[in-house]
Amino acid sequence: MDLSYIKKIIRLVENSHVDEVEIEEEGKKIRVVKNRNSVATFPVPTSSIPAQPVAQPSLPVPQPPPAEAPPPAKTEEKKKYHEIRSPIVGTFYRAPAPDAEPFVEVGDEVQPGQTLCIIEAMKLMNEIECDVAGKVAAILVENGKPVEYNQVLFHIET
Repeated sequence: MDLSYIKKIIRLVENSHVDEVEIEEEGKKIRVVKNRNSVATFPVPTSSIPAQPVAQPSLPVPQPPPAEAPPPAKTEEKKKYHEIRSPIVGTFYRAPAPDAEPFVEVGDEVQPGQTLCIIEAMKLMNEIECDVAGKVAAILVENGKPVEYNQVLFHIET
């Protein structure tokens, strides 16, 4: 089923007196339900809104200070850590061979050009090198797991 087919089914249900349709095709199932009662429930909460404005002014006052505090911490993290990202889709390996020691561990000092890991793609082993000097703060992928293009692999503390 493609997206245009699904949208067409939704429009047909919206514009008809049918409340529910279920279709199974090629092992895929879609169910579209039109619930007219949900429209009736929306006016009920709006009628209770006059009681809520009194509570709402007190809620936004406490909420902004916590909301403002985390963003500076995140910007400090971005300044503190350099991200090493995967340049390709493949399988992540921390060591050159299954019985070998990993290239790096958390806490290791690294230099530009130092191999951090290998990503296997189409039976080719691609060494991923560090591009900054620093300390390995985090290894974000498990050994032998697939990685996506541009996925963060390491945090390097600079």
